[in-house]
Amino acid sequence: MSALDTAEKVVRIAGFAALGVCWLAAAAGATRGAAAATARAARLARRWRAHTVYLIGAVPYFLACALLWHPLPGAWSVPWRALALATGGILGAAGGGLYLWGRFALGDMYNVASSLGVELYRGQRLVASGPYRFVRHPMYLGLFLSAAGGLLVYRRWALVFVLATLPGAVIKARLEERLLAEELGPEWAAYAARVPGWLPRPRSPDTVRVKKEGGDGIVT
Repeated sequence: MSALDTAEKVVRIAGFAALGVCWLAAAAGATRGAAAATARAARLARRWRAHTVYLIGAVPYFLACALLWHPLPGAWSVPWRALALATGGILGAAGGGLYLWGRFALGDMYNVASSLGVELYRGQRLVASGPYRFVRHPMYLGLFLSAAGGLLVYRRWALVFVLATLPGAVIKARLEERLLAEELGPEWAAYAARVPGWLPRPRSPDTVRVKKEGGDGIVT
């Protein structure tokens, strides 16, 4: 086995381990949220809890991923394999880290969601700390980065499928934002005006100066 083969094996195992950590973090939040009282809901979540709706979509989704876990056609030369491994590893680590950062920043405000339906808790609070200072949807952004990195590292049809379905996260994000706007009103409107949805914007010198002078501590 070559050094590159060994490196690919190590990175792939690390990727599965990181996926397990992210799954456990999400499952812990989902378990807590299943017992929480809900307020507003959209789509199928108006009829069933978001956890039920999530399972309706997730079971066939993950089954499809399992069935598509086959290598992509073609052979990659050593330099391209090395480049794909390095780039994919960086993207995957950044995406997983961003996902977990967002998950723990949400704390007890975390809830599962799908494009089939989303819901808010009773007593929903706006979270504007951690990565939510920079973008409104850091966990979804983390998923995009992780899927792109996974495609380069594993080179499987399942990751092509995941990337093809990730625009559903945009639908989820829009549903969540609509409910948050209805529930939180001016507080959400002010936050959405300050913080971009997906890509962080560079901080202006005025923002940095305000923070140094003891402003409200919110990055815009």
